[in-house]
Amino acid sequence: MTEQDVITLIDDLIAEPREQSWLEYKTNVSEQGASVTPEGIGEYISGLANGACISNKDFGYLILGIEDSTRQVIGSNFRPSESTYGNQDFELWLRMLVNPKLGFAIFECTYKNKQVVLFRIPSAKGEPVTFKHKAYIRINSQKTSLHNFPDYVRQIYNYQEDWSAKTIDTASIKNLDETALTEAHRKFKNKSINEKFYNEIDAWDTATFLDKAKITVNGKISNTAILLLGKPESSHFLSPSVAEITWKLDTDQKAYEHFDIPFLLNTTEVLRRIRNYQYKFFPDNELLAVSVNKYETRVILEALHNAIAHQDYSKNSRIIVTEKVDKLIFQNSGGFYSGSPEEYFLGTKTPDRYRNQWLAKAMVNLGMIDTVGYGIYTMLVEQKNRFFPLPDFSDSNFDKVILQIYGREIDVNYSKLLIENKNIDLKTVILLDKVQKNLPITKEDAGYLKKQRLIEGRNPNYFVSVSVSGIIEKKAAYSKNKAFNKSYYLDLIIKAITEHNVLERKEVDELLWEKLPDWMSDVQKRNKIKNLLNELSKKSRKIKNDGTNTRPKWHLI
Repeated sequence: MTEQDVITLIDDLIAEPREQSWLEYKTNVSEQGASVTPEGIGEYISGLANGACISNKDFGYLILGIEDSTRQVIGSNFRPSESTYGNQDFELWLRMLVNPKLGFAIFECTYKNKQVVLFRIPSAKGEPVTFKHKAYIRINSQKTSLHNFPDYVRQIYNYQEDWSAKTIDTASIKNLDETALTEAHRKFKNKSINEKFYNEIDAWDTATFLDKAKITVNGKISNTAILLLGKPESSHFLSPSVAEITWKLDTDQKAYEHFDIPFLLNTTEVLRRIRNYQYKFFPDNELLAVSVNKYETRVILEALHNAIAHQDYSKNSRIIVTEKVDKLIFQNSGGFYSGSPEEYFLGTKTPDRYRNQWLAKAMVNLGMIDTVGYGIYTMLVEQKNRFFPLPDFSDSNFDKVILQIYGREIDVNYSKLLIENKNIDLKTVILLDKVQKNLPITKEDAGYLKKQRLIEGRNPNYFVSVSVSGIIEKKAAYSKNKAFNKSYYLDLIIKAITEHNVLERKEVDELLWEKLPDWMSDVQKRNKIKNLLNELSKKSRKIKNDGTNTRPKWHLI
């Protein structure tokens, strides 16, 4: 929202006849002796989210800088964007302690020449919102424990609002795009080939088809209908939610384009903007280069359709597709809704709930997504079959899902290993993908990969083994990762002291540093050299230190 939007909203809230279970005013914030403490803000976020649910409101609001009894604008000296609490960024601290993860927004503005802070808090949905694992509610202007009111607890648990199923009384079939309707009809018929009603589909009128496909609700136009099939000029029906996909080219060239509804048609237009070409691998056991498309069409559409299906439209933000030189990045609002991405990698988990149930059902009926949980698994298999790094969700957080699809190799060893070992199982590939991305793996997983001779190195600096992938041109890099025998390093030290009579520690470091394997960190290298010097001075007694502990000077004995 712009600052003017925030000011207008505050005007509307002040016009309320009194504070509500979803509306609270406070004058200021400090750790003690003020209108509300930082801990109190967390408690109010819980209470107002739960109160908004009880009152059937989309949001609850906490306003700092306004006196509740007089509505006089006092102003607040609290600056959430600049504040810390317990040596931690205040907002991050607050978000970490509120569960489930709400996308509450904090706005700081000048209202009637005074600093005012507005917290906009989404309504609880399906479960109470807690702060520090305790749920609150605002009753008769008092904040209290929600569990004192079991009827309200039951009401919140039974409240399952689905934004995508909401109907729009002022919209009609005339607001839907004719081309999108025709394409939806075709896709639904293709998807329903095994259904008993298949032969009746062509005889249905538009209203019957839309209801049967779970796009409209009892003949009423839903948010889903506008999102997937609406005319571009019908997007205002969804306001303030944003129905827009932005494609952004972020390479040596810069470009962007916004794509409006209908999403059923315009995801294909986004696909057409993405530059795709043949990528060549040169495996050692093949006479000809192996060529694959940089991106697989199915993977792009799966990622984009998932972003549409799982977007949190209450956050009023667009879906963003960023095209970089080596990858595509898909971003949608709202954290991962049911479980974690990794739970779906092997195709064994079925989601137990959906953020947009009605939208997801419609997209399944139109062949756009799969709700059994195979979508992510399918993307992994496609990337594996094309020898590229696997899809990556590691940059996601509680507020956004960020999916990276790679269109180029990270580690040539990994890609050639997949080319030369096409039957390698997906579970093993997932582990190897973590190794090439320098992501942590467990001791047990590392042991398994080493037993299969797929990786080498030491924790945490593992690398894909060249002995398996057979990469001749990478042997120099492999050698840098493989340590020499201990005797080699000991002989180097003795030889250097013999030639120069004395060596200081920094000179020993310079002698050995580049000869130690690349997987070692600086700390590991220093400890390795220290151990070698101890071996020569204390165990074999071939050298001695005539300097100090901080500035040693090593001589031969």
